[in-house]
Amino acid sequence: MTQTIAPRVRILVLLLLAATGLLLAGAGPASAHAALTGSDPQQGVVVDKAPTQVSLTFSEKVAMSDDSLRVLDPKGKRVDTGKPSDVSGTTYAVQLHSGLPDGTYTVTYQVVSEDSHPVAGAYTFSVGAPSKTTVSASGPTAGGGVVGWLYGFGRYVSYAGFIVMVGGAAFVLACWQRGSGVRPLQRLVVSGWLALTSATLLLLLLRGSYTGSGKLGDVFDLSLLGQVLQTKTGASMVSRLLLLAAAALFIAVLFGAYDKREDQEKRDLTFGLAIGGTVVAAGLAASWAMAEHASTGLQTGIAMPVDVVHLLAVAAWLGGLTALLVTLYRADTPIERSAVRRFSRLAFSSVVTLVATGIYQSWRQLGSWSAFTDTTYGQLLLVKIGLVTLLVGIAWISRRWTARLGESAVAPSVEVAEQEEAPEREKEHVSAHTKGGDSQRDAQLARQRAAVDAARQRRQRDADPDRFGLRRSVLAEASVAVVLLAITTVLTQTEPGRTEEDAKAATSSSSSSSTSSSGALTLDMPFDTGGEDGKGLVRIDLDPARVGANEMHVYVERPNGRGFDVPEVKVSFTLESKGIGPLPVVPDHITTGHWSANGIQLPMAGDWKVAVTVRTSDIDQTTVSKNAQIG
Repeated sequence: MTQTIAPRVRILVLLLLAATGLLLAGAGPASAHAALTGSDPQQGVVVDKAPTQVSLTFSEKVAMSDDSLRVLDPKGKRVDTGKPSDVSGTTYAVQLHSGLPDGTYTVTYQVVSEDSHPVAGAYTFSVGAPSKTTVSASGPTAGGGVVGWLYGFGRYVSYAGFIVMVGGAAFVLACWQRGSGVRPLQRLVVSGWLALTSATLLLLLLRGSYTGSGKLGDVFDLSLLGQVLQTKTGASMVSRLLLLAAAALFIAVLFGAYDKREDQEKRDLTFGLAIGGTVVAAGLAASWAMAEHASTGLQTGIAMPVDVVHLLAVAAWLGGLTALLVTLYRADTPIERSAVRRFSRLAFSSVVTLVATGIYQSWRQLGSWSAFTDTTYGQLLLVKIGLVTLLVGIAWISRRWTARLGESAVAPSVEVAEQEEAPEREKEHVSAHTKGGDSQRDAQLARQRAAVDAARQRRQRDADPDRFGLRRSVLAEASVAVVLLAITTVLTQTEPGRTEEDAKAATSSSSSSSTSSSGALTLDMPFDTGGEDGKGLVRIDLDPARVGANEMHVYVERPNGRGFDVPEVKVSFTLESKGIGPLPVVPDHITTGHWSANGIQLPMAGDWKVAVTVRTSDIDQTTVSKNAQIG
């Protein structure tokens, strides 16, 4: 029976790995937490006068390089003047050359979001009238190609290595201390350490190319590596490597000195290993939490510790499950029912923790029920929830098999076999020495005896039908866990539902404002008075933006989007082509960050310059302006 199962197990593992690869490959370029929520000029708009700058607004802070924001003319020539500037925290602008001719211009951007993922895109606007352009509007691809695939694979291996290493060590310490002397378990935990270490080094080398050119040849560019080491993500990976050095010492003690200690000494060492191992494991989990989704957005002070607990619970459950699977299939030393029951309790506690932390993470990343079905993140999360539910169901079946196991059915059969084999081994030993004792012959006989003994022990061990049922159910759990880990890896690279919905809403609002038949006009102008608290955004809403009387609302916001109650706001309208203006308007203060004025008379249609003067203190003020077609 065992001989027929082993090939099936190998085939199943290969199929699961292939499915995992397809999931990772099908994920495509990594989406990101940051999303483009606004631009000036807006996408697809036709302006009468060439703008002096192009500005982009994102949902969070992003990292920019000198080439992150480009503006190209219809022939593909750059018309921007240099490095983008930070206007208001989440708004970034690049200056344009003066005297740009009419035609269609393409804006491309490639930045890195605060949670470490690359963001890229492109859009067009036109001056005077649209024209043909040789520039592709698709823009650069962030995190794609061979480098993107390798980076995704490296992330999967790093998560898998962490889970196997931490979960396997926890299984030995908390559930089956005799396992510290079992070779297959030792190899499993060491393999997890090697996988996590090698994957982290690979990600560190790939990082510069992954967030930049995407070229495989740039992987070994030392200048790029130096830039990566100065980023939050690079620092987290270096921290992970340092913690892995401490983890190597922990593993050496666990599978070396620990197994040789007496019971009292082992109990004392168990406490020390548990404390030290928990600190190292939490530090490794924090290296992800401090650089990815949990590190930005809502309630980061709560989200990062919750993410650490979530990762530790995943490792304890799935890593321990892997250790149990290896023990049941590969270990010659039989595992007691009490050890399986201890793991069952550990797994149950881990699942409860996962549910609690998962609910919080889902609320934080989705924000609404509709995001479950309307966003990619929500759809993947539904698949993950389904897999976790399936995994819990299979675990319940495993608990039933565990309850049916008897202590006498797990271990004594091997002892009986050894007693039966002892006289036969003694006879062979005496016979070998009587015949002269050729050392090479003795070694060969010893190997044959060891192989026969191992095969006999496995037959005795696997004869128990309850044990066989437990092995099958644990194998099914592990199979689902492999796919679950793949889904989780893709989720960490996917734009959260809350951000995706905000970006859609901003795009829809921008589109509706630019195509509104009523003629209502909205202008966003970032400002910086140069003072300590001098950055913000002023928004002008003019309705109906036609000749005659108009109603105006002025909103002043801080970089975080909250209302900014500045001491003074003044607005003026100038039609330079006709020599009209400036027509001054002093709006009335309504509430925090909100001013309004009614009955603003604009005498004729044209390209009006709308200027806003914002004063943030007694001495700090600035004037920003923007042209708009009115009438």
